[in-house]
Amino acid sequence: MAGSISRADHSVSPPRVEIPRDYNAAVDLIERNLAAGRGNKVAVRDDKGEYTYGELAERANRFANVLAGLGVGMESRLFLCHYDTVDFPTVFLGAIKAGVIPVAANTLLTATDYDYMLRDSRAQVLVVSEGLLPTLQPILKNLPSLKHVIVSGENGQGHPLLKDLMAKASSAYRAAPTTADDMCFWLYSSGSTGAPKGTVHIHSDLIYTAELYARPILGISESDVVFSAAKLFFAYGLGNAMTFPFAVGATAVLMGERPTPASVFQRLRTHQPTIFYGVPTLYAAMLAGPELPRREEMRLRCCVSAGEALPPDIGKRWSERFGVDILDGIGSTEMLHIFLSNEAGSVRYGTTGKAVPGYELRLVDEDGNPVARGNIGELQISGPTAAVFYWNNREKTRNTFMGPWTRSGDKYVEDEQGYFVYCGRSDDMLKVSGIYVSPFEVEAALMTHEAVLEAAVVGQADEQDLIKPKAYVVLKPGQSASPQLEEALKQHVKTRLAPYKYPRWIEFITELPKTATGKIQRFKLRGQRSASFAAAGS
Repeated sequence: MAGSISRADHSVSPPRVEIPRDYNAAVDLIERNLAAGRGNKVAVRDDKGEYTYGELAERANRFANVLAGLGVGMESRLFLCHYDTVDFPTVFLGAIKAGVIPVAANTLLTATDYDYMLRDSRAQVLVVSEGLLPTLQPILKNLPSLKHVIVSGENGQGHPLLKDLMAKASSAYRAAPTTADDMCFWLYSSGSTGAPKGTVHIHSDLIYTAELYARPILGISESDVVFSAAKLFFAYGLGNAMTFPFAVGATAVLMGERPTPASVFQRLRTHQPTIFYGVPTLYAAMLAGPELPRREEMRLRCCVSAGEALPPDIGKRWSERFGVDILDGIGSTEMLHIFLSNEAGSVRYGTTGKAVPGYELRLVDEDGNPVARGNIGELQISGPTAAVFYWNNREKTRNTFMGPWTRSGDKYVEDEQGYFVYCGRSDDMLKVSGIYVSPFEVEAALMTHEAVLEAAVVGQADEQDLIKPKAYVVLKPGQSASPQLEEALKQHVKTRLAPYKYPRWIEFITELPKTATGKIQRFKLRGQRSASFAAAGS
């Protein structure tokens, strides 16, 4: 398809990205590597093998032909519920090449969640990993729009297998006549504060994230090997392990299993990635794990954290251990990837860095007016990767996407040097003694105590019905909850923050409630009675 390859000029800041009107994101991400002579270079290593860019191109073409053979036309939706294997980019990019819209789904959800998403998206095709089929099987007969179920694996349980359909399909395919502004793919939000929202992105969004963030901020190149603990179905993981490496001809390491310290360390040792992407929770667990590798066992040159603000103590301890800084940043499903980030050589732990070139940021008060530097405000973003709308949700679309600006729902302060300091979600902020308190600030102070693995802070009314901070704390292995430790933690916070910010109550629990992306669900902690959570050490 003519005119499908984008071009970028990185001699200027922000980079100048040129995307033709007639454009297909899958063609760009795959065929730029074939044109550069990288057909025999390894594009993907998963748990079963490795696949070159040439093989990936053929696989995507075969799947596009599978869809054509099934009579699935342009702008139809395909629901992709799949582990991280080579079949994920095969199906995702093959669908896009055919003009079909893949809807990538979280693999950790329930049948009720999938039923809602399949009905809401009106997907005609479901491609599902064999191991996830039992969760979806009970709902498949009652979905009016679903026409085809394809199973990736060895046992389709009555449904056709992806590998069999692809084996019969041609390896040549002429891309659908899409444009840069056509709907390309959807990602459903985690739904932590309500029903999941189908977030609609267009063809140009993927390459913009690579050209504005991955190349300038990470310095990603053809020689890199990348590994993302965050899965491909997340906006964060999709960029990390597909868009970014494919944009430059690097190699992506994919892991099907759940990211634990042990499984992540195994990949870091075996595949020797140069770029690693994680979330704060995972970094904390890795540093606390007994199998922590030595610096010389790994080849890391860059580490990235997103999903939630990185406590400074975790970043500092990681840097001291491995000699590599963690570049903390923030992105969102709505903006597709990171738009505010620290950068190598100028990392300031305790901040989320500065605006990624190509994005504009502003902080506003509750009335939408800009706040003075040094004051807390809601972060809003303007940039070329913003989603166009939420599917079937006009009200939330109007409240989130405001012309060129997108509301993040995050509270920040910009300091005198232009670094942005995270203060929590808009609905998480506490007003204590008439002064705003950031729960993240209190959590970060608690995390500096040697006994604390994780912490979450919410507001709770005292006996006078005044809001004060309450902390839920997960202790490191070998630590025991006690009244003495509770008092020690309170004093620990008082020595680091203004006195009014210390947690009046501390509850020890075994696990914090989180979304699948690792974000703490503080709303589940608000108003909960102690009996709702297992006390640590009980």
